[in-house]
Amino acid sequence: MQPSITNTTTRYGWAMIILHWLIGAIFIGQFVLGFVMVRIESQRTSFELIQLHKSFGFLLLGLIILRVAWRLGNAAPALPVSVGTLERKAAPLAHFALYVFQIALPLSGWALVSVSTLEIPTMPFNQFVMPNLPLTESDAAESFWSATHWYLAYAGIALVALHIAAALRHHFLLRDTVLRRIITPSSGGE
Repeated sequence: MQPSITNTTTRYGWAMIILHWLIGAIFIGQFVLGFVMVRIESQRTSFELIQLHKSFGFLLLGLIILRVAWRLGNAAPALPVSVGTLERKAAPLAHFALYVFQIALPLSGWALVSVSTLEIPTMPFNQFVMPNLPLTESDAAESFWSATHWYLAYAGIALVALHIAAALRHHFLLRDTVLRRIITPSSGGE
């Protein structure tokens, strides 16, 4: 049978699988890029990396909104019966937290560039000028949003690390289908 675009009761469809891995790669890449861009000595290279970071931030925001919309229209596959009660309750909360962080991080970055007194335009992938959010520019607001973005980034990467550890635990220790169902798409007959 052909892989399905939509989820089934046991596996995710290819749409959710692609969104999951693409968002995960961008999210982790954004953390690495953010870490590097503020530590590089060349101002020109730093500026270019910051613009790239902002571009991927907007891409991430669009993809996560798409993913949340897709998720609302497609029920997640049921957890295997081997998953305990505590994990059954924690899993939806952890996924919700991941969604919140993946939306809050780009929004806090957008707020940061919107309140910056430097007034440097944001041009996602050099295609168009992204308008700023209607926020007041000030050094105090810039400090607030910079700290918020920083704390959200580190909390978000910790949450991603926990998510990865849980998936690997399910795959290698518990040997259940939790990880496989986000790797291999469902088929229409499932």
